[in-house]
Amino acid sequence: MYKIVKSSDNSLDELEIDFLEKGSWIDAVAPSEEELQEIAAAANIQMDFLTAALDEEEKSRIEIEDDQILVLVDIPFLRSNKDYDTLPLGIIITENYIVTVCLEPNAVTADFASHNSRMFSTFKKTRFLFQILYKSATLYLKYIRIIIRRTDELEQHLRESMQNSELFNLLDLQKSLTYFSTSLRGNYIILEKLLRLRSATQSQHIVKLYEEDEDLLEDVIIEYKQAVEMVEMYSHILNSMMEVFAGIISNNLNLVMKFLASVTIMLAIPTLITGLWGMNVDVPFAENPHGFTIVLSVSVFVSCLSGYLLWKRRMF
Repeated sequence: MYKIVKSSDNSLDELEIDFLEKGSWIDAVAPSEEELQEIAAAANIQMDFLTAALDEEEKSRIEIEDDQILVLVDIPFLRSNKDYDTLPLGIIITENYIVTVCLEPNAVTADFASHNSRMFSTFKKTRFLFQILYKSATLYLKYIRIIIRRTDELEQHLRESMQNSELFNLLDLQKSLTYFSTSLRGNYIILEKLLRLRSATQSQHIVKLYEEDEDLLEDVIIEYKQAVEMVEMYSHILNSMMEVFAGIISNNLNLVMKFLASVTIMLAIPTLITGLWGMNVDVPFAENPHGFTIVLSVSVFVSCLSGYLLWKRRMF
């Protein structure tokens, strides 16, 4: 599906594809083939630009063809309360329109709606592009802080008791930071390329950078740089935590095995003694009326002695 809006007097007017006007924003979410054909015909956009963001494995990049620019970036996406991922977002700028394409509804483009229509203008396509990128950067930072808080909570729980579910949750957070790290690096390269477009004559008639736009782009770069640094730092911390907890689990297992080995040794001694005295041959104390008590006492004494020696060697 897709919607078409246009800024007008601090509000957003919805338009139909047949009445497309200059300065409109076309927001396509999981569009069908027919809808893509309609958008391509109405806005005169290349089909490969429209379909670029519909591939989950597509990498961040910038393409310039004639009077069109494709900016493909990865945006953060919350699949569930515990699962963070990234999705490609295609932003296409022409002389008359700006088009965004994404596979699923997302918090980045959803934030540009009627309730804050005063904060952006679909006419100012370059500034709108930077505002979308800035929103993506702030969303990355928000999710990273949530991941950090959840990591601290899981660490406290793991200090008290080792549960497989908590370790799996920690692994999920580690995967999310890995996805974020890869996407943020790609997006950061895109921002540097956008910064260099100021002197590119090929795109000056499409991407017009004013002083305010350059300031906004620099703010976006700063936000992304901060997000990259945070992700790298906490990825290292999380990797260290996983290694430490893996070592703790291994150490706990060794302690359990050592304890069980000690108990096995203590139980093996009376088993050996009673096995010898249970043979169908002549044995000491066989005729003694207190033979059973004597053998039992010897077994208990030897077991206690072995237990004491094991305790002295810190086997318990």
